[in-house]
Amino acid sequence: MVNIETIKRTYPLHWLVWNNNYDELDKELSTNQHDKEKSDNRGRTPLMLAVTLGHVESARTLLHHQANVNTENTQGWSIVQEAVGTGDPELLQMVLARRDYQRYSNRIAGIPELLHKLKQAPDFYVEMKWEFTSWVPLVSRMCPSDTYKVYKQGSNVRIDTTLLGFDHTNWQRGNRSYIFKGQNDGATMMEVDHETRKVYVEHMKLIGDDNEQISQPSEDGIISRLTNPIVTTYIDTDKISFERNKAGLWGWRSDKSEVVNGHECKVFSASNVELITKTRLEHLSESDKAKARSPRTPLQSFLGIAEQQQENATVTASEEFSNIGNPCNITPEEYFDADIDLNGKDIGRPKEMNTKIQKFKATLWLSEEYPLSLQEQIMPIVDLMAISSSHFAKLKDFIQMQLPAGFPVKIEIPLFHVLNARITFGNIFGLDQEVSHVGRLQESNRMTCLVDDVCFEAPTGYVKLAGAEVRRQFSIEEEDDLLQFAIQQSLLEAGSERDEVDIWEALRAQKPSRPTTPNMMTEEERQLQRAIQASLVLYQERAGCTEEEGNANTTGSNDEDEQSSLEGTAEQLRLALRLSEQQQLEEEQRRLLEEETFRQVLELSLTEK
Repeated sequence: MVNIETIKRTYPLHWLVWNNNYDELDKELSTNQHDKEKSDNRGRTPLMLAVTLGHVESARTLLHHQANVNTENTQGWSIVQEAVGTGDPELLQMVLARRDYQRYSNRIAGIPELLHKLKQAPDFYVEMKWEFTSWVPLVSRMCPSDTYKVYKQGSNVRIDTTLLGFDHTNWQRGNRSYIFKGQNDGATMMEVDHETRKVYVEHMKLIGDDNEQISQPSEDGIISRLTNPIVTTYIDTDKISFERNKAGLWGWRSDKSEVVNGHECKVFSASNVELITKTRLEHLSESDKAKARSPRTPLQSFLGIAEQQQENATVTASEEFSNIGNPCNITPEEYFDADIDLNGKDIGRPKEMNTKIQKFKATLWLSEEYPLSLQEQIMPIVDLMAISSSHFAKLKDFIQMQLPAGFPVKIEIPLFHVLNARITFGNIFGLDQEVSHVGRLQESNRMTCLVDDVCFEAPTGYVKLAGAEVRRQFSIEEEDDLLQFAIQQSLLEAGSERDEVDIWEALRAQKPSRPTTPNMMTEEERQLQRAIQASLVLYQERAGCTEEEGNANTTGSNDEDEQSSLEGTAEQLRLALRLSEQQQLEEEQRRLLEEETFRQVLELSLTEK
């Protein structure tokens, strides 16, 4: 076991935080001799340690010395989420204010660099079609689509969109252009609202610490966080592997290729894609916990969303708040010794956590002939949008992995446990459909895209305003929370109105990795669906006769009917699938027989010649 002197020498700032010796901590940080972002053996920076222990004074000292708030511990929880877990509104307010200030500063500092990167790359115009789909029938009704139109010329970028975000239970619609103009000493961002004919202009300049109050969180925002579960959703990329899809009904014939917007693409699947949703409740009152722990609906059970309850020791209400930081009484020698197994114990308030795991297969359509570079031209655009869009942030996480060779002309990835995004690149350089102020120059062996300067200017007659003072944008976290709430509500509604989900709709929900939409089907998939539908009709006719006979002799309670309904639905689906598979097999055998007959006829005709 390590001794105190070793801890002081190896983790001097952590040691001061552990003892909440904030005066000495301030002196040590003022010398600039220590790495304030160093992680201890448990994966915590000094600031993460201070927040987890609930040491407000040490946390305030570290924040004053610009410690990074945008870090996560080894379990994937952010400093803000750990602050919510303490239930301390003062600590949460302090951390949130610094977090938002740092995000703004990083955004200001990062955009000129991104635009500088783009300046070195060839100019282009491309459209990114986003389709949000769900394999849950009732959720799919709320899923929108949008096409982002991206113009790039030198260090200037313009992105047109009609889907602005998510507000409570509705998708926000509008008609906006976001224009980024790179300059020698920074950048300018314009948000053009084509409906109100207003332009919000923001000059990207760093602000001083004395202006941190511009990012102060609202009191309602603090209360909302402290009275709602802490939720995080992420894709576990550790186990993902890519494999080439196979063409043919049974998947054994050949490597699959498809044409997407005029480009021949190899089709790959990303296997073992796990979408993990973690929910924490330890900071909530008993009434708030009761709401969060509402029973799962029959539809949620039917869809097979895996849920794991992690049991943790609970802290009694009589304990003082100051003791919540280390209720297990872990000694510093135990905590700072990496060789000691804490047997599930940890510092901080014991977590009450649910984990939902859903497995998906993400799909990629890759072209080796596409005229854009993913890293040089598209990734800086995704980085720009990821600053304020949770959807682009998840896309960025996915495509930063080691993808197979080629440009991803189409990508289908999960966003939440019932929501997918399908992103398709098209109308490159305006070749498929003419775009105003976008031209092309055909040279010997390459085509150059010409984008007019007027694309990056405020339209004539629009009113210019100072953007930062009059705009209100949801943060990535807020948008994620709102969207998850809406999805949860739609599942609750679906579960309470089960008769709205017929067998065929439920059957379509069986394959979360491939949302069923008409424009995605191959001919083989259409044949398969027709076979399944026919078998369902056949089965329902049989089931109808049985039901009429059974109604005359029905006995038992409504409770028993309620319990058996879910099992009956699953049995119906299994029978329907068996019938469809049998019909499929017969069709395949008939096709093989026709092919063999045709081959024999062809051989005979050649022999006769």
